Amino acid sequence: MVVSFDCFGTLVDADRPDEPWVAVADALAARDVTVPSDWEAAYRSSHREYERGAEAPLDEHVRLALASRSVDVEAETAHDATLAAFDSPVTVRDGARDALASAREYGPVAVCSNCSVPGLVERTLDRADLAVDSVVTSVGCGWRKPHPTIFERTAAALAVPLDELVHVGDDARTDGGADRVGATALVLDDVALSAVPEWLAGTVADGASGEEPP
Repeated sequence: MVVSFDCFGTLVDADRPDEPWVAVADALAARDVTVPSDWEAAYRSSHREYERGAEAPLDEHVRLALASRSVDVEAETAHDATLAAFDSPVTVRDGARDALASAREYGPVAVCSNCSVPGLVERTLDRADLAVDSVVTSVGCGWRKPHPTIFERTAAALAVPLDELVHVGDDARTDGGADRVGATALVLDDVALSAVPEWLAGTVADGASGEEPP
């Protein structure tokens, strides 16, 4: 058994802008990018179709939104501005450090997170001083939880088959998708983060005795 954790809402709580188009506009302007007068409308419009379940990288969306208003920007600038707009203070949730420490007793640990901003999960973990062995994000692999691919990539990153992966998260719809691909989902509505160490220990003990896990 090895363990992966969702990031936002599970390990950390993060401030997010109420009006993200404003935060992105400010970050673009700080990089000398001309922000269109109707930027909110451009930002909130779709500029490309994605397959169902696929991730839409936000920096790509920003670049396409600008292009729709005849403003060209380099991909690196769009990436840096988008990351800056969402790189906000974070708070480590109660029980997160103990849960991570407990998970390490059984092998390497990963974060498996839905996030459309490249580099944001890694930046967030660094801000929070939370260390894991692997980070798998929807923007990195191209697919959002509960799509099977992101769980498959997480298991592969931890070098285990799916049936040896326990994924801990706060969203039954997305994180609960681990159950549907052969992994084990541990949703915080059912088991509090502070109780994860005890749950993991009980699961290992039940496995050793041949009993079904709870």
